[in-house]
Amino acid sequence: MTTIENVSFVEADTRAGRVRGAWRGNRSAAFLGIPFAEPPVGELRFAAPVPHRPWEGVRDALEYGATAQRGDPGVTFIPEPSIPGESTLNVNVFTPAPATDSTDAALPVLVYIHGGGYFAGSPASPWYDGAAFNRDGVVTVSISYRLGFDGFGWIADAPMNRGVLDWLLALEWVRDNIASFGGDPSRVTIAGQSAGGGAVLTLLGMPRAQPLFAAVYSISGVAADVTLERAEAFGRRLAEAAGVEPTRAGFSALSEERLREVQGELSAREQGGSPFDALRRFIDGGLEFGPVIDGDLVPKPTVDAITAGTGADKPLVLGATDDEFSTILDGAKGKLRFIPARFLLGRAGLERAARSPYLAANREVAKLGSAAVVGRYLTDRLFRTLALRIARARGAAPTWLYRFSWVSPKSGRAVHCLDVPFFFDCLDAGRVDVVAGDAPPQALADEVHGGAVAFVVNGDPGWPRFTDAAGTVRVFDTTSTVAEHGFAAVRPLLAD
Repeated sequence: MTTIENVSFVEADTRAGRVRGAWRGNRSAAFLGIPFAEPPVGELRFAAPVPHRPWEGVRDALEYGATAQRGDPGVTFIPEPSIPGESTLNVNVFTPAPATDSTDAALPVLVYIHGGGYFAGSPASPWYDGAAFNRDGVVTVSISYRLGFDGFGWIADAPMNRGVLDWLLALEWVRDNIASFGGDPSRVTIAGQSAGGGAVLTLLGMPRAQPLFAAVYSISGVAADVTLERAEAFGRRLAEAAGVEPTRAGFSALSEERLREVQGELSAREQGGSPFDALRRFIDGGLEFGPVIDGDLVPKPTVDAITAGTGADKPLVLGATDDEFSTILDGAKGKLRFIPARFLLGRAGLERAARSPYLAANREVAKLGSAAVVGRYLTDRLFRTLALRIARARGAAPTWLYRFSWVSPKSGRAVHCLDVPFFFDCLDAGRVDVVAGDAPPQALADEVHGGAVAFVVNGDPGWPRFTDAAGTVRVFDTTSTVAEHGFAAVRPLLAD
């Protein structure tokens, strides 16, 4: 370790070469922007990721690397900066104990995958800093991956699921290198939020991924499960709109900027109709990009793979906030207040027979008006039913379910992204006040983060396992509880 201008540097070895990070305080060293793959440009733009070639000397790992996200899409409350550059496939390692050799490896490892709908997001967020986990004896890694069409789009002669292949190579990098940062490669927990939460559920259901992690923590996970037919149809329409062949050569002729531009124009043309038409397409069709069920790397839809028993040996924590997207129609609640919620649920796609049971199970939400009911329905269809379906599908496999119910003074709801700074115990980070107010409860962060640490360290977050008979759920709130049948409000949406 060396010290220059009050900065204490620390070095560690990777298989590609030595890297230099920096201590922040006494218990957390950060190694930022370490490339795990060659830059995905030129011939590698639409190819499977290639491990980064070795370098000579010591490589500085003092700043976040380039991100696949370009510009500022502004899709979440989380500050996720875009950083220019070509080398977008990198990892950030936060550790309390960089090892001098592999025999020092002992600490459990948390690998975090960011969200952003599979088309946006960045691992360079201050909310994803691993300092609090380091304080509690956990090595933390955040990873990047290709987004949007580059990562998940169909191309006739290119490998499918390039973004998924990026996750796998990043996890292989962790397996091969984390001992040099004080981590134990046999004690890796993968975690993520939103699309990242969906990513770790995809990995849980992938046979090829099984040796690369020991446990899974999914925060507000949303499954893409894009069919191969749908992915191919979109890829062909995109090529036609851009005036190129649907091949690597054709799409490579388009700059990043032009490809995003054509993609936006095509999406806008296909999203016509009323707001409720768009809402129903989103509920029924899901995300535009994401892991594709290709029958090979991703052989089955997420729930089907988990029902078949894939990943049953891995402990799993999963859950959602109570009001992920419940505020989506708040701007129209005045116009909708006289329209029966039952009618609007039908417009949103809920079958007639399920409407009365669903409204009966959500009486408290119904008191807030029709807009609130449809917003909660969107939240339930995309997030909370998925969590319950997976918990039920796992049977006797070790599974814990939670709800994040604390109501933010900013939105009056427990909205999407609100729980992330509690998970990372970073309530003083930038822009947390925008979503959580000026005084978010530290005691709640202690509970949420503490449960995550317990799970990563011991494989048990500290509340009773889920069983379908009891429906046991941890409810995180100002006064947290353990509730029986804690997801009863979404059960009318499930076909038993």
